[in-house]
Amino acid sequence: MSTDSHAGQHRAVPLASLADGTAARLVTVEGGMGLRSRLTAMGLRAGAQVRVVHNGGHGPFVISAGGTRIVLGRGMAHRVLVAPDDAVADASPAPDCEGRRGGG
Repeated sequence: MSTDSHAGQHRAVPLASLADGTAARLVTVEGGMGLRSRLTAMGLRAGAQVRVVHNGGHGPFVISAGGTRIVLGRGMAHRVLVAPDDAVADASPAPDCEGRRGGG
């Protein structure tokens, strides 16, 4: 009874493995009820869109979700599984291109 069919297009990876600026959708949390409750209270639940603000490889892990910056411990970030969202990441440069359209 695996739920891998939902992640057919994207593979779930730990949030901690993503580089700065990467957008992703939360797939699941591999942890107990306490961790799940804490993350849900922060607005992090399945389907939530997040963007990595800072991943220095050690120390705090900073993400943006729902217009809010959230600081997670590195251990927590390893337990949050996400599917990188290439469409969201590719959409980021669009405003810069449009802003330069006038050329004057």
